[in-house]
Amino acid sequence: MHSIATFIAALSKYDFLQSALITSTMVGIMSGLIGSFIILRGMSLMGDAISHAVLPGVAVAYILGINILIGASVFGILAALIIGFVSTHSKLKNDTAIGVVFSAFYALGFILISLAGSATNLHHILFGNVLAVSNGDMITTVIVLCIAVLFVVIFYKELLISSFDPTFAQTYGLNTQLMHYSLMLVLTLVTVSALQTVGIILVVAMLITPAATAFMWTNRMSTMLTLAAGFGVLASTVGLYLSYTFNWASGPAIVIVAAGMFLISFLLAPKQGLLIKRREAKHA
Repeated sequence: MHSIATFIAALSKYDFLQSALITSTMVGIMSGLIGSFIILRGMSLMGDAISHAVLPGVAVAYILGINILIGASVFGILAALIIGFVSTHSKLKNDTAIGVVFSAFYALGFILISLAGSATNLHHILFGNVLAVSNGDMITTVIVLCIAVLFVVIFYKELLISSFDPTFAQTYGLNTQLMHYSLMLVLTLVTVSALQTVGIILVVAMLITPAATAFMWTNRMSTMLTLAAGFGVLASTVGLYLSYTFNWASGPAIVIVAAGMFLISFLLAPKQGLLIKRREAKHA
């Protein structure tokens, strides 16, 4: 309890901690929202691919002195297009195309960053450092959060239909390809804004874990979105507390909390929890 009181006192005193909490909360919300559609579409690997594919974009933006959101978005969408092109025009399955493209982009990113000569910056990009978040990072995160929320609100029906039944969505006249690449663009933006909090290596965990946890508790899409955003916020807040109190790296701390919540849900969720299902099987 003493350390919680210390953390709250520090929050009221230090601007950098307030900025870190606000930013990680926003990342938690948008990761939960977009992650829900990613796992429903069975696209967790694509989330992983894009989180790694943005690295050369970040490096190019750093070298040219432009906003990393621009460079990363270009390379994120480019990776999604190349993966789509390779899997459409060959007999390779989608996961193979993803593996080839994201590893190539990731390697290219490392080479470009070594050319730029920015080892400390690379460490923050890979593992995140929410305690060093700048006002510019916060503004970027606010913009991306607004885009993600508006995207989900405006295209909720289209996303729902194309996620659950893409064949019906096509016969219904919905441009499923356009929806797919629009989701990829928003996923890229969310990934880039999450770099500062959890870093490239762990961003996929924030996209997938809160949404997977929410999936355990409900069969309703609207409830799942709300729960996923809530779990994302909770993981970010508790992770930040652990990071500040025990001097842990912020990204890993947030992801460990998210994984802990998933484990509890996996065991105890009323409809899908392992222990609950076993108890019901015994009574049956």
